[in-house]
Amino acid sequence: MADVTIYGAGIFGLSIAFTCQSRGAKVRVIDPGGVGAGASGGVVGALAPHVPENWNEKKAFQLDSLLMAEAFWAEVAQVSGLPSGYARTGRVQPVADEAGLALARQREITAGELWGECATWQVVTADTVAHAPVTPTGLLIFDTLSARLHPREGCRALAAAILARGGEILAEGKATGRVVHATGVAGFAELSHKLGAPVGNGVKGQGAVLDFAAPDAPQVFADTLHVIFHRNGTTAVGSTSEREYDSATDTDAQLDEVLARARAAVPALRDAQVVERWAGVRPRARSRAPMLGVHPLYPDEFIANGGFKIGFGMAPKVAQVMADLVLDGRDTIPAVFRPEASLPKPG
Repeated sequence: MADVTIYGAGIFGLSIAFTCQSRGAKVRVIDPGGVGAGASGGVVGALAPHVPENWNEKKAFQLDSLLMAEAFWAEVAQVSGLPSGYARTGRVQPVADEAGLALARQREITAGELWGECATWQVVTADTVAHAPVTPTGLLIFDTLSARLHPREGCRALAAAILARGGEILAEGKATGRVVHATGVAGFAELSHKLGAPVGNGVKGQGAVLDFAAPDAPQVFADTLHVIFHRNGTTAVGSTSEREYDSATDTDAQLDEVLARARAAVPALRDAQVVERWAGVRPRARSRAPMLGVHPLYPDEFIANGGFKIGFGMAPKVAQVMADLVLDGRDTIPAVFRPEASLPKPG
């Protein structure tokens, strides 16, 4: 008999299961699609912070999670014996002009105030960075808080760690103990249907994997695209954000455009061959923040959903606060993440 049953074997469900196990709970994960079958089985894996200004609960939560990530993924690797692809290699972004430089200099100051000694946000010259993106000023913003993770490797390592500790991961089965719903797009569809108003939706993203090895280089954010140099000798680029689409899993000309922009932004990629094209749908809550807390439809159960674009970066802290709530009844979830922030208002 499980103490905690989690519906959904994506990054939120697996991370919550692993953290509950770390606190002594017996866990069961149920997902008919298997591990990382949805958006968590993508290719990009950018763990990048919000800009250090206009501070709020969401940014503070994300900072905590990014700082937790190294120890979290090290424990996963130790228990599972598998790599997650995690590395805190930092991130570079082009400085476009004098106004951009002034803003970057101001953020150097605010990063020092908000991030403390945990990480830096600084302006550097492009010739000091391997595989640097094109930058009109010859300058780049370099932050040391950003990290990368291989989504599929991370999910596989989490699943192996859960099994190594005696947990279960099943295609179907009976729920026992406390129940957590981490069911992604399907969970938002159920909520929206039963509540009669949009609560969340799926946003399609397309990405690609290139045969280009630079595992120690910082990730790049340029022309609204992420370029992630992975541990396994590949480079991932992405992604689109499509609210309307015909197929959830087919790639099309929009990915061709992403690839062209990535090659233009990072000259080192111009001759790299594409080894995989990927598309999937990511769950986005109406509030844009993750939805964490008591389930709106099942008051004796819980929900953890909506990690749109930031799910892997938020996962260690999401797992911590959900384990606090599920196992101990201790609610430390910020107001902006509570389900009511995305639920339709009465009247």
